[in-house]
Amino acid sequence: MEKAVYRRIVLKLSGEALAGERGFGIDAEVLRDIAEQVAEVWKMGVEIAIVVGGGNIWRGAAAGERGMDRATADYMGMLATVLNAMALQDALESLGVTTRVQTAIEMQQVAEPYIRRRAIRHLEKGRVVIFAGGTGNPYFTTDTTAALRAAEIEAEVILLAKGKVDAVYDADPLTNPNAKKFSQLTYIDLINRGLGVMDATAASLCMDNKIPLIVFGLNKSGNIKKVLLGEEIGTFVKGE
Repeated sequence: MEKAVYRRIVLKLSGEALAGERGFGIDAEVLRDIAEQVAEVWKMGVEIAIVVGGGNIWRGAAAGERGMDRATADYMGMLATVLNAMALQDALESLGVTTRVQTAIEMQQVAEPYIRRRAIRHLEKGRVVIFAGGTGNPYFTTDTTAALRAAEIEAEVILLAKGKVDAVYDADPLTNPNAKKFSQLTYIDLINRGLGVMDATAASLCMDNKIPLIVFGLNKSGNIKKVLLGEEIGTFVKGE
C-alpha cells in the first residue's frame, strides 16, 4: 500500500475550482473529479480536513467594493461556502467516504457547528471534515480560515489547490507568458513580494505556527495524491 508523507492535512479548495471552465456555479463533472481524488487519498489513511471557498457563487469583497455593506456581503459569502460544502459532502458520500460538514455559523438542520475537539475526533475516526462558513467573522478570507483551522487541528500541511494555475509565479501566468515559476518560497517572500497566493493574515498565521503550504494545480491527473506521495509539483512554501 502506498504511504503518504503527511498524516493529517487541510485541503483548501477555492470556489472557482468547483466552477470549472464555466467560472460560476458548481460543475458536476469537476465536483465528481475532486471527490474521486479526495476519496483516493482517504483510502490511503490520510486524515483530511477541507476548507472550501465560495467565490463561484458570491464574492463578499467585490460586493463591498461596489457599495454593499462589507459585513453583510461577507456573511453572504460565508453562506455560499456552505452550499459548496454540502455539494462536496454529497459527492464524497456517493463514493462511500464518511463525511461531516462543520460550519462557523450555526445552522444545525444542515451541518454541525464548528467544535475543535469534535472535528479532531471525526478525523481520528477516519471521517473527512469539511469546514464551511469561513471563520464566522466578516473581513476574513477562507485562506485565513484554512490557516486557522490547520493550526487548531494540528495539521501537518496545507494543500492549496488552484483551479487555473499550477504553482506560484512572480506575475500572472495567464496574462504574462514570461512569468517565472517558483519551486520553493518562504512566507516572508510571499508577503514582501505581494504574490497574491493568500492574504497576509493567512500567511502570517501559517508562518507563526510553522505550517508548510503546497500550492499546486487541481486537475484530472490526480495531483492531490501526487503531493501526498511526496512528488515535487507546484510550489512549496515554508516558514524560513
